[in-house]
Amino acid sequence: MKWEGRRKSSNLEDRRGMSPKGKVALGGGVIGIIVLVLQLFGGETGRQIAPIIDQFNQQQQTSQEYVQDRELTSEEKKVGDFVATILADTEDAWHQIFEENNIGTYKEPKMVLFTEAVNTACGVGESAMGPFYCPADQQVYMDLVFFEELRTRFGAKGGDFAIAYVTAHEIGHHIQTLLGTSQKVSQLQQQSNQVEANKLSVALELQADFYAGVWANKVKKYLQSGDIEEAISAANAVGDDAIQEKFQGRANPDTFTHGSSEQRVYWFTKGFETGDILQGDTFSELLN
Repeated sequence: MKWEGRRKSSNLEDRRGMSPKGKVALGGGVIGIIVLVLQLFGGETGRQIAPIIDQFNQQQQTSQEYVQDRELTSEEKKVGDFVATILADTEDAWHQIFEENNIGTYKEPKMVLFTEAVNTACGVGESAMGPFYCPADQQVYMDLVFFEELRTRFGAKGGDFAIAYVTAHEIGHHIQTLLGTSQKVSQLQQQSNQVEANKLSVALELQADFYAGVWANKVKKYLQSGDIEEAISAANAVGDDAIQEKFQGRANPDTFTHGSSEQRVYWFTKGFETGDILQGDTFSELLN
């Protein structure tokens, strides 16, 4: 993607190389794997992460103060600049989309890059959770180590546009918060059995993939050969069926919370090809 020399967002906070005072450790091993599987690409993070945090850290106190552990390398700084440029692109695109569709004024979210763990309004987040959006503070949180995991453990191609796709997906959850979609889904889930609640979660995630595709359509002039293939490879790698087959040896659609690889690729592609936010009704297609 052509990005160097373009505007960078001022809404990015880079906490890499820093650690929070009083950091609460969630532990690794089995807990880390469970959180990784459940939390890849966020979703209703406030609803999903908080109970996990509460269970293991009920008596702990956290601090919002951070201390510098090390200086960032030149490569880390370059990747940070790239993410800041992508975030700026999402701001420009969604301001335009909101205005064109007369759906109010777009409120820009903030984004935090972190290493290992981070304090959020939704609880303490860890790298094993993957990138996530916290609706309570309307911020996206991302440890960029995730993208190496995406390539080495899940077989994605990697590349800078994989980072762009994931960023745009998490911004998609912010759009859902602004439009009230996430809140409605949460209310419906509380009235549903587990299977139906999972279907609602899948619809929410696939819509975020669709929004990522809509964003990609708006920045086509900056795309280079292979960019969309990188996004599709990432979407394919984190489908529920792909993850479950890797960790469990088989897939159970009733337990899907993010959608199959085929669904994720389909909805991202549809968003990219149409560029029309009104074409993203994943709920009617999945729940009827």
